[in-house]
Amino acid sequence: MPMQLQIITAEREVFSGEVDALVAPGIEGQLGILPRHAPLMTILQPGELMVRSGGEESFLALSGGYMEVLGNQVIILADAAEDVDEIDETRAQAAMEQAQQRIANRESDVELEQAVASLRRAQVRVTVARRRRNAPHRSMASRQPGLGS
Repeated sequence: MPMQLQIITAEREVFSGEVDALVAPGIEGQLGILPRHAPLMTILQPGELMVRSGGEESFLALSGGYMEVLGNQVIILADAAEDVDEIDETRAQAAMEQAQQRIANRESDVELEQAVASLRRAQVRVTVARRRRNAPHRSMASRQPGLGS
């Protein structure tokens, strides 16, 4: 019996549909969620989200957010979420280098915090893109026509 997953950002609904399992980047480590999971509310850190449905896996880069598991429904409110196929690795690498320069040239602690957060988001995007580039996967957008665009 699958569970209902909804992934939402401020800009769009990234995904809505039934899935068999997911692994999310929890604040204290990876969280595996299966149907009929105990109720849970947690903060998500920047990282990779793996979604399994029908024996196929899909991957998204999350920049953080919140996850609620209640009943047989999972809702992820993400700061940003990108399907592995949507990530421009060259742009992500450039963003990572720019964040590293901002860290080196910071003028205040606030700038440092912002630059470190930018660096972490860019690192996640680059890592997800590189790891999944040649690995078999399925786009989240292809699972739900009309979503992800």
